[in-house]
Amino acid sequence: MKSGWLLSLAVTTLFAPLSSAAPSCKCLSFQPCWPSSSSFSQLASQLSQPLINPIPPASACYPPFNPSSGGCLAVQSHLHDDAWRTNLPGAMISINFESYTFENGTIDACYYNVLSGVPCHQGSIPVIGVDARSVSDIQAAVNFAAKGYLRLVVRNTGHDYSGRSAARGAFMLWTHNLKDITYEDAFIPSGAPPNSQSYKALTLGAGVQWVEAYKAADEHGRTVVGGACPSVGVVGGWVQGGGHSVLSPSYGLGVDNAIQFTVVLASGEYVTANDYQNQDLFWALRGGGGGTFGVVVSVTYRTHDILPVTTHSVQVTFLTPTIAENVTTELFSALPVLQDAHWGGGFILTKAGVNGLYFSQNDSPAQATWSSFVTRAIAAGGVVVTHDQNYPSFYQGYLAAYSSENILGGVPTEIVSRFLSRTIAEQQPGQVATVALGLAHPLVFMSAGGGAVSQVDPDSVAVHPAWRQSLGVMESVISWVEGTSTAAINDERKVAAADLQSMDTVSLNSGTYLNEASLYEPNFQQAFFGSHYPRLKAIKGTYDPNDLFIVAKGVGSEDWDHTLNCRVGNSS
Repeated sequence: MKSGWLLSLAVTTLFAPLSSAAPSCKCLSFQPCWPSSSSFSQLASQLSQPLINPIPPASACYPPFNPSSGGCLAVQSHLHDDAWRTNLPGAMISINFESYTFENGTIDACYYNVLSGVPCHQGSIPVIGVDARSVSDIQAAVNFAAKGYLRLVVRNTGHDYSGRSAARGAFMLWTHNLKDITYEDAFIPSGAPPNSQSYKALTLGAGVQWVEAYKAADEHGRTVVGGACPSVGVVGGWVQGGGHSVLSPSYGLGVDNAIQFTVVLASGEYVTANDYQNQDLFWALRGGGGGTFGVVVSVTYRTHDILPVTTHSVQVTFLTPTIAENVTTELFSALPVLQDAHWGGGFILTKAGVNGLYFSQNDSPAQATWSSFVTRAIAAGGVVVTHDQNYPSFYQGYLAAYSSENILGGVPTEIVSRFLSRTIAEQQPGQVATVALGLAHPLVFMSAGGGAVSQVDPDSVAVHPAWRQSLGVMESVISWVEGTSTAAINDERKVAAADLQSMDTVSLNSGTYLNEASLYEPNFQQAFFGSHYPRLKAIKGTYDPNDLFIVAKGVGSEDWDHTLNCRVGNSS
């Protein structure tokens, strides 16, 4: 694989540091403070690639483009193709974040539904940006944004349920093409003393996606803990927010497997963060949230031995509400034993039934628990269909389970979520079942707790301490038809808020996984970070004192207005 950005490792302080005091508001593309064309030309002269001008993907279907051209046909045929969308700097997986809603409720967007009769506008897609291929490209972009105090967004794939990688009038740093992958049999973190522990480790560039990382690990006879969706990035929000995986009950969260980060700071300095260098930054990057402390250039993960896996799929149809309660109670009762035996996966639960998929590397004693659940589900009146399949490795099982790209994109989507308390599930599984079946929307449950996750010191990394006492994440998802009015969307959000209140009753201190959560959390500091928030805020102040990096519901965002463009108490 290419190693272009590795050649830039020695480049660390090419540019001047930030000034001691930043303006009160960010500079946006439609304001007089926006850099001149000559300034952008000077920036372009420092880069390895031309500047990019992200556009709404659907713009190919509007004048001056020909609506019947191949460009528009391609857009429409790939609307729900995540892999296609992640290769476009102007596309988000959840397309509602391509739009912008004004204070009066009107929406600025470029709708894929060309029959809506609404003109195509830029929405929340940044107008210009840097296609980073090296450390020096990132430094040039960061220092340019810092000098003009531009609204900066860092984007890889556009997988983001909080829209953190898009912003109206912003300047984009696109890391998608940093695809370097390196495997080492005896990796030693930088700065480690002699005779320090070495790791069989995989170092991945900021643009690498999980389908690429899994393949690389398997080619070297190893397994790496990663996300379920093939096109999610390995370096950005996934790991910096915690990173849950079907392998988490076996090996922990993504942050528990991260050994080292390389980062470009707001000052333009290029640093390494691990247990021996910049330890406070290393702690913060493991759960403190993406786009907050700097631009992560690479992450190094420990890898694990390849073991055979079994996939266990189950579909249960509920014929009556009583059957639904009984079967769902049995399911939640089984989860602690299954996950402590390293079963990971998840299910979707509705009032009509449950559809689940689990991976296991060790069938005993969990297989007996699984068989018992199936037997009890049948005895309770559920119509049960199961299928087990053996594979020589996780990678082979993963390819079979996710043989095509997840269809997540092309739909306006928002999520509310809570951790499920292990204690409540063990002691009151019936209460959990009642809450789950009472939600207005289907419950999506990620079984990414217990087992190895519960054995990690809650304070060793920045991720919410409640992860360690939870079985996983309960999620309720809302979506709507493109072009729906702001008033109608807000009505949907009220329904989701009621679901969230119900989840609170079976959660631990109302904590949740920040990457799959609500933009409307009343106390995001507690919900996303818990007791770790004060320390994270202090570290943020050390490494980014002028808030060059600021994202929705991220550390320090409470100091900014709801647009994240002006500090609280100031106006644009």
